[in-house]
Amino acid sequence: MTVTTGGPLPGDTYDVTVVGAGVVGAAIARELGRLPLRVALVEASDDVGNGTSKANTAILHTGFDAVPGSLESRLVREGQRLLGAYAAESGIPVEPVGALLVAWTGEQLAALPALAGKSLRNGYRAARILTAGEVRAREPELGPGALGALHVPDESVICPWTTTLAYATQAVRAGVDLHLNCPVRSVAPGEPHTLTTGRGPLRTRHLVNAAGLYADEIDRLLGRADFTVTPRRGQLIVFDELARGLVRHILLPVPDARGKGVLVAPTVYGKVLLGPTAEDLEDKTATESTAEGLALLREKGRRILPALLEEEVTAVYAGLRAATGQEDYAIRAHPAQRYVTVGGIRSTGLTASMAIAAHVVGLLAEGGLPVTGARDLEPVRMPNLGEAFPRPYRDAEMIAADPEYGRIVCHCERVTRGEIRDALAGTVPPGSPDGLRRRTRARGGRCQGFHCGAAVRALFEEARR
Repeated sequence: MTVTTGGPLPGDTYDVTVVGAGVVGAAIARELGRLPLRVALVEASDDVGNGTSKANTAILHTGFDAVPGSLESRLVREGQRLLGAYAAESGIPVEPVGALLVAWTGEQLAALPALAGKSLRNGYRAARILTAGEVRAREPELGPGALGALHVPDESVICPWTTTLAYATQAVRAGVDLHLNCPVRSVAPGEPHTLTTGRGPLRTRHLVNAAGLYADEIDRLLGRADFTVTPRRGQLIVFDELARGLVRHILLPVPDARGKGVLVAPTVYGKVLLGPTAEDLEDKTATESTAEGLALLREKGRRILPALLEEEVTAVYAGLRAATGQEDYAIRAHPAQRYVTVGGIRSTGLTASMAIAAHVVGLLAEGGLPVTGARDLEPVRMPNLGEAFPRPYRDAEMIAADPEYGRIVCHCERVTRGEIRDALAGTVPPGSPDGLRRRTRARGGRCQGFHCGAAVRALFEEARR
């Protein structure tokens, strides 16, 4: 098992290198880990899932509203099935809460039959239109004026952090080399390709570009210009766990050309999300929240779920999505170059990740990658971060076997010393206290680390000595 965070890279040649360790890149590396090949996963930052993946709205989609016949439609549909089964096997929390696309205007109400028809063309047959009374019965706290809704019962919420970590953990345990703090600066195409990185040269016969916001820039290093990524900022507000009883479904607006708009959704961590905004920017690092963005969210939220605005805010954050202006994923194979680019993966990429991975390996095979001799991976069991499932601080047997699971460090999120210890000793350990938070929820609650921050950082620094 190899995870490197500094120093020179190995001098020998990899069979395949995946650039970008977000949820899609990690899924591809995991799929490649099933093959008897030398595989590398390189990531510019100090952790997996540290870009777009960490700020995902965390919905496990059915694909009911994808463009019928598109690659995204197929891969989301397949991915939901694959990830649903994988999550159950691996301990990734999923809650099947269902979704309501709420119509607030006559125009939106008139659009619901077309959305239901679109769902059928995408192979999803369980969606049905509800009357205003049925919607009110399902969501008593909904704001006044809802005229009806499309009910999509199989939409779920999931933990995006644990999903990415599970993929990366299995990949590394299967023999994939994970190189962190390893930005790709240039590529000299050839046999093999030579990548110049922040940690020296890396040689590889086949290359997969899953660089998210920077996928277009990597594409251009290979002489391609198939798409341009426009960073689309999505700001979100996280409301305290006391707000969780206000909402029973994922509440979506009727979508428009810019996406699904502002939603209200429960999370597996027991909180409630409001967002995201959709702001097209030029700066691929602009993840700050703005007063204007938060004011817009509060305005939208007041109409959707008025009582939510009276609840305490736990956190605000912003993520950047890789918008390309295209209605489908920009997954392109260039067999002559032994190169596959995986671009334009929007928020549905979490759901589609395992199906994208299988699709990409198929494209690599068309470019000459040997894909025989695949083996099953050793199952992985991830620590549970979900409130609807048993957690260590409430597990008497775990505490009796190891008292560290009964010693709470973060009281807001009820995170124990045992969980922090396990995360710090994991196959893919965190590169920062923020990475530790995504593995345990420590410092993620009401006080945002005001009370436990020093203790959590001390444990983190001690583990790094």
